Amino acid sequence: MSQASIATPHPVPLRIPLREIAPWAVFAGVLALVVLFFVSTEAGAVELLSTNGLVHEFVHDGRHLLAFPCH
Repeated sequence: MSQASIATPHPVPLRIPLREIAPWAVFAGVLALVVLFFVSTEAGAVELLSTNGLVHEFVHDGRHLLAFPCH
């Protein structure tokens, strides 16, 4: 019996156009900046929402975890 060569498929890299990634990258960046704002500054030096400290208490432990002063 002769050994026939078996064709093995070679993986082809998936190409995603930049036009499809850019809107999601911008959205993720803006979302990250909003989260960073609320964790770092809201109800601290700057307060944009008058929620009687609700946002501050919600992110209070996160502030200390990320070494942001809040007292």
